[in-house]
Amino acid sequence: MEQFVQIESLILELLLIVAVVSTVVRRLRIPYTVALVLAGLALSIHSTIQIDLTPDLILYFLIPPLVFEAAYHLKYDQLMKDMRMIVLLAVPGVIINLLIVGGIIAWGAGLSINAALLFGALIAATDPVSVVAIFRKLGAPKRLELMLESESLFNDGTAIVLFNLALTASLTGRFDLVNGVVDFVRVAAGGIIIGLVLGWLVSALMSRINDYLIATTLTTVLAFGSYLLAEQVHVSGVLAVVMAGLINGNIGERGVSASTRIVILNFWEYVAFLANSAVFLLIGLQIDIAAMVSTWQMIVWAIGAVLAGRAIVIYLFSRLGGDLPRGWRHILFWGGLRGAIALALALSLPSSLGPEREVMIEMAFGVVLFSLIGQGLTIEPLIRRLKLIIRSEDRIEYERRRARALAHRAGIERLQGMYEEGLLSSHTWESIAPVLQSRLEALTLAVRETLVQKPELEVDEMIAAHQEALRTQRLLLTDLRQDGVITDETYEELVTDIDISIDSDADTWVHNILGRGAQRLIKQLILAVIQPRDLESATSALTMRGFPSTLIQSSGGFLKRRNNILLVGIPKGRLSDAVDGLRSACSGRVEYLSAPSVPDSIPIGAAVPIEVQGATVFIFDIERYEELHS
Repeated sequence: MEQFVQIESLILELLLIVAVVSTVVRRLRIPYTVALVLAGLALSIHSTIQIDLTPDLILYFLIPPLVFEAAYHLKYDQLMKDMRMIVLLAVPGVIINLLIVGGIIAWGAGLSINAALLFGALIAATDPVSVVAIFRKLGAPKRLELMLESESLFNDGTAIVLFNLALTASLTGRFDLVNGVVDFVRVAAGGIIIGLVLGWLVSALMSRINDYLIATTLTTVLAFGSYLLAEQVHVSGVLAVVMAGLINGNIGERGVSASTRIVILNFWEYVAFLANSAVFLLIGLQIDIAAMVSTWQMIVWAIGAVLAGRAIVIYLFSRLGGDLPRGWRHILFWGGLRGAIALALALSLPSSLGPEREVMIEMAFGVVLFSLIGQGLTIEPLIRRLKLIIRSEDRIEYERRRARALAHRAGIERLQGMYEEGLLSSHTWESIAPVLQSRLEALTLAVRETLVQKPELEVDEMIAAHQEALRTQRLLLTDLRQDGVITDETYEELVTDIDISIDSDADTWVHNILGRGAQRLIKQLILAVIQPRDLESATSALTMRGFPSTLIQSSGGFLKRRNNILLVGIPKGRLSDAVDGLRSACSGRVEYLSAPSVPDSIPIGAAVPIEVQGATVFIFDIERYEELHS
């Protein structure tokens, strides 16, 4: 009983420390992860708190929630845009980094070649938690954040697989290249397959049991269970968690309600916060300053080797993987921090390695401490110096004004609700309501003035609103299909239009709405004759893709029905998108004409089948385009 009380007291003490540090650090311009490491260092010197940081504690309890939460937020379409670069950094990049670090350590620090390569494998995994937090605070490019985080997720799995292969070679004294490659593929592919299967199964189950408590529980089982199962069958647990989180975040959330999705997101945000806090606080508690001082020369060689390996990999593969801005390459290089994975692998080294084991552990702690404090504290000034921050002063001021207006409106709505419920007297409400409303009008006017002075802010907000509206429509269609209101065929048709619109050029859509730049954008004109039953689908398909259109109605034709002519403006280079939209929305079918409408050779009373296409399209190049508004 006393042991359980001690454990509970220790956990509460650590949580209190985390809360205090996280609160204090809000007033300081340093990442909270760095502050936690420093707090851990201070506690290790002046406190009696003793915690054994074992590799199992990190790998089985702290890594799965961190990896799952990060992978859950990755969107498949965004990930695929830079997948080539990510794969290059996460697989061949890690291998090259291992060889470079191992070579430098063996040459400069004097470790045996096997031990040096083993150290290169354990230190290869990156941990960009501090950097990503700074990105989000400053408003750095989202794509750069995604690349750094995605690379970390995948190179974690690669590094662990290579570490196990290097450890086996170091213990046995021999390495078979062919068997090594086969083992690498088997372990990596096995983890990916397990994550895919479990992620899909849990997502399918969540869509059938739309209860936020059960859904949250299932994601918890998925995060830890995929890691455990993969490790039990001797494949990559980290890659299993990565794929499980990726699948569940992209497929699983479509099958649950908005409220359930919010609960899941909030839950994993809290779990990731606890796991991150525990990792960095424990790192600080475990660092032995005296031991690091005694091996400072080895640590300096290790830091230099890690930086050299990272630089070569980033500046080499950033050219092969895509045309990245030069400033992004610098951030990818300096943002490659080392963290929990490196320490877990270092602590898992067997004692049979002899004195070199302790040296590698101290080198790992030294590299992690340098990267978290040295690189972690300097990454923000580097981002600012490279001018990668996209949040201008105008945007910040707009956010302030808009937040004030929204907060004030929420206060008014709350008081109005209290008045309607009888909790606020009529006299008080009638006295304060005009004052509050006047203040709200002034705040709303300030927001409007900002948008008028800076039209680009309005464009950005309209793009975000457009994307959010489309995502909401998609969720509603999912609910309608689950409730049996629409069939799977109708669902797939409508969702395809929405997905195409989400991926289309949102800037063009907004410019069309605002009427700005129309003369510059529109280069061709389509005259599409649409059959009545296809008109709504055709108009929706064009609107979803951001094409302006005008309807002209006429009657006649061999079907003796009203025709609809759509005049569609086509920006340069987007003709095929418009034609594909019309083709998908206007399907061919068979119409039956009565005898008076067919040639005399057909017997009277016979029904003649006529194949009718949904749209007839005429395309014209135009020299000038103007919109007349009444």
